[in-house]
Amino acid sequence: MSNSNFCFKQFTINQESCAMKVGTDSVMLGAWANVPGENVDKINILDIGTGTGILSLMMAQRYENANIMAIDCDKDAIKQAKENFDNSQFADRITTSHCLIQDFQSIHLYDAIICNPPYFVNSLKCKDSSRTVARHTSTLTFAELMSNANRLLNTGGELSIIIPTDYESDIIAEAIICGFFLKRICKIKTTINKNAKRVMLAFAKMPVGTIESDEIIIGSDKYKSLTGDFYIK
Repeated sequence: MSNSNFCFKQFTINQESCAMKVGTDSVMLGAWANVPGENVDKINILDIGTGTGILSLMMAQRYENANIMAIDCDKDAIKQAKENFDNSQFADRITTSHCLIQDFQSIHLYDAIICNPPYFVNSLKCKDSSRTVARHTSTLTFAELMSNANRLLNTGGELSIIIPTDYESDIIAEAIICGFFLKRICKIKTTINKNAKRVMLAFAKMPVGTIESDEIIIGSDKYKSLTGDFYIK
């Protein structure tokens, strides 16, 4: 998925100006993330680090009553995302803001927050500064993500993220410190015989009875069912 544009069933992503291109991670998260209480007249969703804008567009497609705020600290990314939003049928329901989540202020709380966060903690940074921002936690640590998500999420809301399994315990620990409770977990495998390389996590601000646990193999029937509303066959 490294082309300059990628066509989905109801929208197209142009990504020539974005450091991080459309990938399977974002597609799976956008299809998996939930909005508790989705049947109310209007719901508010926050997309942290929107990049190309794919998560916002997927949530807009899934939830017709959603208003979405998409933020990113990279000026080229937020410009590209806005172009993708403006060229879609969901333009009137998605707003953008060029800022760090640490500086973001809102007049209301959000019913759902989605994020495909930077995750390289100690690895070498690349020469492309935009790609470094998108991939490394130097601009958004796990602690900052969790504390600001807690600040902006409704009491009954849900935070959904996707990260490499290597960082699963680290981000769960930070979430607990910030007052979150793990609600759902889904491991992602490339093949049935390999260990999971990615994991999707959903957190709530209220205690949950039983943590929902699942596993998806890329290319499987379950994967196709999850992403089928988006991919063009």
